[in-house]
Amino acid sequence: MPIHPSTIPARLVFFLVLATPALPARDAVRFLPDKKLWVLEAENSSYVLGVNENRQLWFFHWGGRLERDEDLPAARAWAGFAFEDSAGMTTEEYPAFGGMRFTEPCLKITFEDGVRDAVLVYDSHQVRGETLEIRLKDIQRSLFVTLSYRVFPREGILRKQAVIENHESRPLMVESAQSGVWHLPPGAGYRLSYLAGRWAGETQLTREEIQPGKKVLESRRGNTSHQMNPWFAIDSSNRADETHGRVWFGALGWSGNWKIVIEQTPNQQTRIVGGYNDFDFGYLLKPGEKLETPPFYGGFTDQGFGEASRMLHRFERREILPDRARPKPRPVLYNSWEATEFDVNEAGQKELAGKAARLGVELFVVDDGWFGKRNDDRAGLGDWYVNRTKFPNGLKPLIDHVNRLGMKFGLWVEPEMVNPDSDLYRQHPDWAIHFPGRPRTEGRHQLILNMAREDVKEHIVSALDRLLAENSIAFLKWDMNRHFTEPGWPELPPLRKPSTGCAFRKDSATPTRQR
Repeated sequence: MPIHPSTIPARLVFFLVLATPALPARDAVRFLPDKKLWVLEAENSSYVLGVNENRQLWFFHWGGRLERDEDLPAARAWAGFAFEDSAGMTTEEYPAFGGMRFTEPCLKITFEDGVRDAVLVYDSHQVRGETLEIRLKDIQRSLFVTLSYRVFPREGILRKQAVIENHESRPLMVESAQSGVWHLPPGAGYRLSYLAGRWAGETQLTREEIQPGKKVLESRRGNTSHQMNPWFAIDSSNRADETHGRVWFGALGWSGNWKIVIEQTPNQQTRIVGGYNDFDFGYLLKPGEKLETPPFYGGFTDQGFGEASRMLHRFERREILPDRARPKPRPVLYNSWEATEFDVNEAGQKELAGKAARLGVELFVVDDGWFGKRNDDRAGLGDWYVNRTKFPNGLKPLIDHVNRLGMKFGLWVEPEMVNPDSDLYRQHPDWAIHFPGRPRTEGRHQLILNMAREDVKEHIVSALDRLLAENSIAFLKWDMNRHFTEPGWPELPPLRKPSTGCAFRKDSATPTRQR
């Protein structure tokens, strides 16, 4: 007769729990050579991928932890059938454009002879601790892609990244470079959560059912932006809440133009592709050069959105933040902007510092208006020298005063920007990104310096280095008050400029613009 749990004495239950043997410790990254599978384990989740008999790399599982390697089937290719897109019914781990691949690819290139597809197969792999690297190669060309997988077991996070290498004798054009693709278990009923917003209304949560087709989350603004956040979470059958339910989530570690595509195929396969935004993108990869994609992080939990959030925040604190080796509480910060805006001067800031110290502030920050001829947002950006009318003896007397009050000193800068009404712009108007002969958008009355230029980088680094060397500054509030427009560089040869499409002439290795 079965024993009902209520009849077991509490002490015996405690003994049974203690006596239950723990699962054997296993490596975070394991290769099963007989099945040609890799098993990646992060806390309570598993990720499985493998190589089939055609040397193709396929995904098999991302979700709850799989306890027995013996139960995993060997990698096998799917035969497909007539009139159907076989790539859309399977789960290729890093699909390149070509063949019957009509879903969002991870890689799209053009070789110098006009060939526009790549067929990537397994070449080699190596396991180093908690990192797996799988090297793929085109079946004919010397094009290599190394896929890197880093497992963070304590945090339950997996990182994907790709390195594209050109070992051809001629350059090739990379037209799309994604970090990887995440596949969910086949089926319908998934719900997407993402964050969008605007100035003063950032990170607004939006949820919607995933339907056949593509949902694109992206930024084309030159930075991550608060209009759209490079993060996603997907729950199964709309059943997850803060404490219960399966949730797959991820974030792209990139501060420039990015794109995440959530796609459900006609065969109810949901996939998430993310990496560089391929809009107006063209990266010329010369022989011997490589291109590394941004890190794409992912995780899984069966304990709802709350646990997904905690997992990602734990990971950020332990692995991403600059002070992760010696974490400490953030200081209590006071910023002068709301009190004085551009009307900063030594006497006024000393008075504010005294009030801040009495409130228990630990870091006192002087905001915009301390430099150049900066009395409003129309002038002075780019001239990073102290305004002697406002601070006759420089910043040192104010900094010393702040330090005597027991606070550290911080300062506002925006070094990647320039006002047309500035000494810097009058000396170097060509340093601002622009299209020749076209209007220059002046968002907030300012332009963007071309930080890809060596002379611009040298100027910015020298200006900041001088500022920090001459003053005891513990903190820089590095602002960015407008997005990219007119991303042009007239002095650069056309083949190196970004474009919405590039192709090679048949008689030349020089790319030509497609208009």
